[in-house]
Amino acid sequence: MQKSETVASDNETSAIDLLNGADVVQAVLGNAYPQMLRFHEMIQREGLVRGLIGPRDVSIIWERHILNSAAVVPFIKQHLNTHHGSGRIADIGSGGGFPGIVIAAMLPDTPITLIEPMERRVEWLELVKSELHLDNATVLRARAEEAFPVALARASHPGHSHKSKNHHKDGQSSMNVVTKSIEPCSLVTCRAVAPLHKLVGWTLPFLEHSGQLVALKGKSAQTEIEKAAKNIQRMHGHHARVVEAPVGEGLESTHVVIVDKQ
Repeated sequence: MQKSETVASDNETSAIDLLNGADVVQAVLGNAYPQMLRFHEMIQREGLVRGLIGPRDVSIIWERHILNSAAVVPFIKQHLNTHHGSGRIADIGSGGGFPGIVIAAMLPDTPITLIEPMERRVEWLELVKSELHLDNATVLRARAEEAFPVALARASHPGHSHKSKNHHKDGQSSMNVVTKSIEPCSLVTCRAVAPLHKLVGWTLPFLEHSGQLVALKGKSAQTEIEKAAKNIQRMHGHHARVVEAPVGEGLESTHVVIVDKQ
């Protein structure tokens, strides 16, 4: 195992990730392991000071963030193998890169757009993209609830741009956040972005016919589906279900909500 240093407040502390060097990490990540090892080093060094992870996460980055994100990849592969669409993915609210960066590394031949409104996190995502040589990834600064409708409007009216004057939860203004034109996707992913009843309104309209929303959720996932039932139907979604997603041998599984677009 390799010892890494992190920063908490003004004090320098050291922490060891419990899964450093574990066989399960390499087994799950496969060919993406070298890139994810570098990503892990970056997160452990800078994650706290950049506000990407909490102090309690320092020793569980592999399990809580990277392997948890990787748990959606089998569902993505299954959908892309059966859905005869564009094969494009959009990850909304990418934040520190979960699950978008992990997906990009594990599916290097699949184009993915990482959508994130906060400038400092966009800068982080661009840095990670460059460091890991993720040529299949594009970083887009935009609010999740704006990105897709505006992209559709731009597709209908070339040359049109949109500037938002909304404010983010952290107090940063989104003034001058200009969305770029992106095409409808086969699949949209997200992790800890919003309750499902809001999420389906932002994402389902932009999915291609027979596209799919794949969202990492907590233990209340089924309750979220029940509360979002009317919105799912209104947005032409169907067959919303919770699927238990293995994280790795010997590790607690996570929950994934999948909604199909009619």
